[in-house]
Amino acid sequence: MIIVSRTLAILPATRHEGRSELVLQIDDDGIVVRGDWVGLSPVRGIERLCSGRDMHQVPKIASRVCGICPVPHVLAGIGAMEASIGCEVPKDALLLRRIIHSASRFSVHALHCLMVLPDLYYPGTDIRINPFSPEPRARTIANRIQRLRQIGQECVQVAGGEAIHPRNPRVGGMYRNISSGAKTKLYDLAKEAVVLAYEHQDCMLALFRDFRERDWIGIGGTQVPVPKTLGYHNQGYLATDALYGTTSRDESPSWDPARYTEASPVNWYSGPGEVTFADPSYPGGGTAPVGTAVDPQTEMCAAVPLYDGQPVEVGARARLTRFGHFSDKGTIGQLIARQMECTQAAYELLDCLDQLDPDGPVLPGTIPSGNGTSGWAANEAPRGTLVHIARVRDRKVRHFRMAVPTTWNMPTASLALAGSPWQLAEFIVRGYDPCLSCATHMIVAGPDGRVLAERVLR
Repeated sequence: MIIVSRTLAILPATRHEGRSELVLQIDDDGIVVRGDWVGLSPVRGIERLCSGRDMHQVPKIASRVCGICPVPHVLAGIGAMEASIGCEVPKDALLLRRIIHSASRFSVHALHCLMVLPDLYYPGTDIRINPFSPEPRARTIANRIQRLRQIGQECVQVAGGEAIHPRNPRVGGMYRNISSGAKTKLYDLAKEAVVLAYEHQDCMLALFRDFRERDWIGIGGTQVPVPKTLGYHNQGYLATDALYGTTSRDESPSWDPARYTEASPVNWYSGPGEVTFADPSYPGGGTAPVGTAVDPQTEMCAAVPLYDGQPVEVGARARLTRFGHFSDKGTIGQLIARQMECTQAAYELLDCLDQLDPDGPVLPGTIPSGNGTSGWAANEAPRGTLVHIARVRDRKVRHFRMAVPTTWNMPTASLALAGSPWQLAEFIVRGYDPCLSCATHMIVAGPDGRVLAERVLR
């Protein structure tokens, strides 16, 4: 019988976008019995801000929740508006959207490698990889990642109008098509991306295989055993498409709002307590001191998203599992899937460019103003299924909601922490490529203006 003897907290978790923390209940051997990965996500300020706005404004406002994945947000937002008003979109406009979507995907996946590389070793050595080191091996890897990022951003800028928050997509299609010269430029970039993606995939897969074959890794001066089931869970997968997404206007939508519910964190997360074990040798200044108050139920988001009543995993592995023949489980499986999608996205970019007619129309003849019908669009963002839901009447958005990938993944990742040494908890959640800002739009501050990061929004 396992007896839970200690509570440990990592405040905050590191090397991911946004702020989160880990509250871990561990047994006498340091194995996680229960894990809670928490963050103030989502606080729905952005949705209130969008209420009553013009339907053309809202997708651009929504994309401002994140500077890393604004492309999926603007595409999901526009798709939700079009689904609500019943708008047809020209073929070449859809191709331009898929072009910026695929470029954004391999760009974001490449960025995530910079977050996980410090956890990995050069194969056959005990030397950790520092992607910011001037060491030649590190520079080769980092320069390839940066070039993939650069290509992705440049493609989004040419086809989308801006590299970070693209302004060319709009309700009804796109503001403009691209020229034949721009198409040629994008095609050359896409061909380079395919070559780099294959090289990057081969490199990263070798690093992941090496990690999986190790019996232990060094963390904080301790040899930590690496279980073969690192990050395993028994939850299901949610993905709406292998590459792009779906909307409520599709003949057979692959997302069902009737199966989507939200539960209180009280039902899924542990209640108030305090830290009873600390390790000052843990990287980053040690874990939280003994006596630190923790309360995952109130420090977690306002609601836990469920599909068919259960947490699910979304993201690269979910897509490859549902629409391919991928069967790798655990954290290493997630990392492998992400590299495979880099190559897929580069080929998707080429395919869409082959089909694009630079002289084709990118706006329909008429754009309805909407009668208040509910519509939604799901976009397969790099981190997973992103759903925007809207009701538009007379061009004004009367209701707007978002269900974002990291919010889907947080309860699933919490369950995946059990059974592994606590020192590997950050590595497990890092496998989900967390992005906490997508749904966190408020901070708590005291009377003196000081941010109270440990306080909760009530």
